[in-house]
Amino acid sequence: MNTVACRRHPDTPGPAVATPPFRSDLGERICREICARCWQDWLQHQTLLINHFGLDPRKREAREFLYAQVKAVLFGEGEPAAIDTSLQGTIGAGGTTDGQNRTAGGRGGTTEPGTDSAAS
Repeated sequence: MNTVACRRHPDTPGPAVATPPFRSDLGERICREICARCWQDWLQHQTLLINHFGLDPRKREAREFLYAQVKAVLFGEGEPAAIDTSLQGTIGAGGTTDGQNRTAGGRGGTTEPGTDSAAS
């Protein structure tokens, strides 16, 4: 099994992600720079984002948001989305508490972009 010096904890090498999760430069970068454990952590966080913001991963806007969150969370590029658990059970403006419409067309679908090979 290949190991990688993970960007999230470079002093402790971990097992590499077996195959690129996306057919893109981002997928290749994840394989080179993120360990399998951190990728699994991301998949759990991604599910949290999908549920919290009511994202539909079949829609381009949702996928773009999630790709940006991959970069923010795993590589520190950009600002990770805040999840306000104090609003649990309420519906905010556009799905977020900051007034920005980050949702991608409501709930639905079970496809997780982290497991989907399509990058578009």
